[in-house]
Amino acid sequence: MESLEKRVAKLEFHQSLLLEMVDETKKPFYSLVIRADLTKEEVDAFLSFCQELAEQYERQKAEGLTIFTPLLVQFAGMLHPNLPLEQTVDAMLAQQLFVPLMTELKTLIQTVN
Repeated sequence: MESLEKRVAKLEFHQSLLLEMVDETKKPFYSLVIRADLTKEEVDAFLSFCQELAEQYERQKAEGLTIFTPLLVQFAGMLHPNLPLEQTVDAMLAQQLFVPLMTELKTLIQTVN
C-alpha cells in the first residue's frame, strides 16, 4: 500500500490537473479559493463575514450614508493573505456573490487606484 505522503502528493497533483481543466469563468471565486489553498473553515468564516458586511452595507445605505470606505477597510483587513483584494472582489462579482456590496467595494477600489 502507498504511503500517506505519496497518496497526498498524488491527490495534490490530480487537483492541480483538474484546476487546469476547469473553466474559471464559471466559478472564479471557487477557483481562487482552491488556488489560495484555503480550508472549508476559512471559506465559511469568510463568507459569513461577507454576509455580515453586506447586511451592514444595506443598513448604512438605508440610513442615507454615502461613504463606504470603512467597509472596504474592514473587508481588506479580514481578507485571507492568500486572496488578493481586487481579484477577490472581481471573482465574487463574476460569481454573483454579495453583488451590491462587491459592486460598491469595486467602485471604491477603482477610486483609490
